Amino acid sequence: MEKIKLGFVVSEFNRDITYMMEILAREHAEFLGAEVSETIRVPGTFDIPIAVKKMLEVGSVDAVVAIGCVIEGETEHDEIVAQHSARKIMDLSIEYGKPVTLGISGPGMGRVAAAERIDYAKRAVEAAVKLVKRLREYEGSKKS
Repeated sequence: MEKIKLGFVVSEFNRDITYMMEILAREHAEFLGAEVSETIRVPGTFDIPIAVKKMLEVGSVDAVVAIGCVIEGETEHDEIVAQHSARKIMDLSIEYGKPVTLGISGPGMGRVAAAERIDYAKRAVEAAVKLVKRLREYEGSKKS
């Protein structure tokens, strides 16, 4: 089976957390035999969808992993950022017919909780690889 090519879109906001998420995600991709062939870093989680769209338009990846961390503040801004980013990421996955997985932690968490959820990026890589494989299997079964 052809090696799975992943694209990463990584938020720089809360970089102390997203850096660790990215490292763990890269290690897990390698463990699963997937290649991280492209990476785009964006200022914040809210900015992830446009970079995902550009990556999908180019079409050289099998799936995109969105990595970000939305930490709760004194207003409900974290909820708006997380909800709208997640919704648009899902819409792009359906529009382009390729997995775009959600490695974004939050909203409603503080910095300690964010550090405890670094593995969300690993889970997103796992989901991307599994979904690409299963979609390939499904497409292959329809050709025979």
